[in-house]
Amino acid sequence: MRNDFIFHILDKHLEQFIELVESCPEDKRKVVPEGFVNSIHWHLGHVLTVTEFHVFGLSEQPLVLPAKYQELFAYGSRQSHWQGEPPAWDILIAQLKEQRNQIHELLKDKLEAPVKDNFLKGENFGELIVSTVLHLVNHLGIVWAMLKILK
Repeated sequence: MRNDFIFHILDKHLEQFIELVESCPEDKRKVVPEGFVNSIHWHLGHVLTVTEFHVFGLSEQPLVLPAKYQELFAYGSRQSHWQGEPPAWDILIAQLKEQRNQIHELLKDKLEAPVKDNFLKGENFGELIVSTVLHLVNHLGIVWAMLKILK
């Protein structure tokens, strides 16, 4: 039951996030509204990159995203520091959907498996996923507010 709940909240909020970012008009995706430091394009890449780090990196699973993503989207990164173009919007969306499938496949029977000490204080895969969902919900709110301003 607990496993079903954890995957359900991950899926629910990830679907909400994808639906929300997909509602952003193409010409507004890289716009940084006043009062914000990054665009919706950055938030999309950030959620993808940080989810990989929280779930796979902190549990010592193999990372699949290009190393460049850390530079572009990790904690503390800024769109204003980008050198060149970031990965295309559609690629990021596809990778986020595929990442969700990877989390399900790799961890479906391992949510109680212990993980190494980490800054999130997650003791097992399930707790790392819950921390990721909390991070995702934070970005849902930020993107929602940005869309209100941009529209």
